[in-house]
Amino acid sequence: MNALEINTINLIADIGGTNIRLALADKSCKANYKEIETYRCAEFNSLADVLALYINNKQLSGLVINACLAIACPVDDDLISMTNLPWQFSQTDLKSQLKLNNLTLINDYTAIAMAIPLLSDKQKVKVGGGKVVANKPIAVCGPGTGLGVANLVPVSTSGVSQWHCFGGEGGHVDFAPIGEQEITVLRYLNTIKKRVSYEQLLSGYGLEQIYQALVNEENKELKLTLSAEEISTQGLEKTCPLCHQALLIFCQTLGSFAGNLALIMNSQGGVYIAGGIVPRFINFLKASQFRERFETKGRLSHITLQTPTYVITEQQPGLLGAAAYLLQQ
Repeated sequence: MNALEINTINLIADIGGTNIRLALADKSCKANYKEIETYRCAEFNSLADVLALYINNKQLSGLVINACLAIACPVDDDLISMTNLPWQFSQTDLKSQLKLNNLTLINDYTAIAMAIPLLSDKQKVKVGGGKVVANKPIAVCGPGTGLGVANLVPVSTSGVSQWHCFGGEGGHVDFAPIGEQEITVLRYLNTIKKRVSYEQLLSGYGLEQIYQALVNEENKELKLTLSAEEISTQGLEKTCPLCHQALLIFCQTLGSFAGNLALIMNSQGGVYIAGGIVPRFINFLKASQFRERFETKGRLSHITLQTPTYVITEQQPGLLGAAAYLLQQ
């Protein structure tokens, strides 16, 4: 190891609308990162201020710093404008201001996808059958604020095997209802939306809209403004039949969508569910029609039958993925 390598630091970040988590990527650590710190975004005027504070606190000034930042917004242009924060910055200026050796910004779902090959059995929960086939594509989707989607494909360059992530906006493909209940939901959404995508059901506000559609169909004097958290809580506790039904529809729709992802890329490396919603009710998901709907794909059901599905339970998939992306480079 030469002097440059000794003085090189790999800085990673997972930047959300509420919190920013910073750490140092280190493949010698069990978690692949260390020195994690969490800051509230609202307490800072800019991303540069947070990064500068971390660099100063960890006494990293003067070292060679390579940074990989996972961020929940498009990263294709030099000018970055965060969706849920009043932060706007130039990638070029940020690199210069902090005197970084290298700066890479990746989408948050690229980071989550990159984390998947590193997950242990303790960081994920299998739902249903199927078996991972090594060196085959992997798909991930995540109901949360929206519906994130990414695909991971193994590639070999100069004899070196690596993972390459293909991002996109798969959550915005057209919703295809199955059965009378989902047709009922679609009919309701068609009265309030110009177009209905899977994100209109598979997200926090999507769960709320499923519930609203059921209330509308029943013509009941129920509260239409229940939050996703209230719906999931009452659904799990079975204190509200319509909340329970909304959660079931959510799970079976997710199964159909995840199965579509498996077919698109022949994702025999597995289809993974991320996001902040599903890990709260994994046992409910297992008992629902999620896996049945995942597998039911007509003549091509043999593909989904042998494709495993998992829920990611790792608490910091964004940091883990950013570390994987940076260390792979």
